[in-house]
Amino acid sequence: MTSLQRTGLADANPASFADLGIDSRIVSTLTALGYEEPTPIQRETIPLLLGGRDLIGQAATGTGKTAAFAIPLLQRIELAPGKRPGTQALILVPTRELAMQVAQAVHRYGKEMGVSVLPIYGGQSIEQQLRVLKRGV
Repeated sequence: MTSLQRTGLADANPASFADLGIDSRIVSTLTALGYEEPTPIQRETIPLLLGGRDLIGQAATGTGKTAAFAIPLLQRIELAPGKRPGTQALILVPTRELAMQVAQAVHRYGKEMGVSVLPIYGGQSIEQQLRVLKRGV
């Protein structure tokens, strides 16, 4: 596992999301959402995560950490047209509010790809959440 400290990559000329190797559908979505260029945490983490590396990254609130892990996650999942392949990713977060926030972000980033997202958290009927999960998210 890589622990991400300052590698110097973020200090290089700003790369576009396309320059980082992001799928054109995701780049199109990011552009529509108003993302102009990757933030430092995104420039440093996205190439590592696309390469299959595990890492721990730390950055201040509002710096794009969710996109930093969600974009490569979306690119690495396998989607077959018209077929639900089952659960391919699990994101664990400490609170219900963060679960809903991350789920909304992943859904927005993966919209053009047809990604389904289901936040599962306490305080809701576990039976109903499991039914939706079994049906295929």
